[in-house]
Amino acid sequence: MMLEVRDLHALYGKSHILQGVDLAVDEGEIVSLLGRNGVGRSTTCKAIMGLVPPVGQISFKGRPIAGLRPDQIAHAGVGYVPEDRQVFPGLTVKQNLELGLKRAGVFGRWTFDDVFSLFPNLGNRQDNPAGVLSGGEQQMLTMCRTLMGDPDLVIIDEPTEGLAPKLVEQVGQLLDEIARRGTAILLVEQKLTIALKISHRLYVMGHGRIVFNGSPAELQANTAIRKEWLEV
Repeated sequence: MMLEVRDLHALYGKSHILQGVDLAVDEGEIVSLLGRNGVGRSTTCKAIMGLVPPVGQISFKGRPIAGLRPDQIAHAGVGYVPEDRQVFPGLTVKQNLELGLKRAGVFGRWTFDDVFSLFPNLGNRQDNPAGVLSGGEQQMLTMCRTLMGDPDLVIIDEPTEGLAPKLVEQVGQLLDEIARRGTAILLVEQKLTIALKISHRLYVMGHGRIVFNGSPAELQANTAIRKEWLEV
């Protein structure tokens, strides 16, 4: 198993946000983490990445990573795309991508050409400052910069939030392509239709724990879980 999380807890001050989360992601698998806002999905990502102190077991490719620093976890092969589209606005698009490389000039599964063929908009603006890109294009750039580090697993938090439908479709295509190249994905997503379409498996969170684990077909058939934990 690429990523295994067992009995994961996390606290913010006195708030017990994660209350025994269990989840796993296998090689080349797209796994979605669904649930309403505030149930602990982003905290789960941050705890895996070491950005929130985790209590419990987290292993990556069979090696315990709970307690490691975020840079050590990233170096081990876990990529992370947070919700808040952080680009370096004064650097060009291409320079932003270069910063994602673990070693300057050394490419893994992804090259500039790969990124620019998937997202021609970024290719057309590769010499422009990243700060002039639209919000959607900045989201693409953030995701692609993470891929330049050639992670074996990438954790992506709400990639389609606030994007136009055409860009949402492009994100879906990118996620498919990431998995096709053998990189596993843990996806935090609000849009059920996208998650059902591209995921191999889905988890639903409620009140800091997992309340459902199954295939898209199983979730579609489970009206009770959707009503209680997903529908607004």
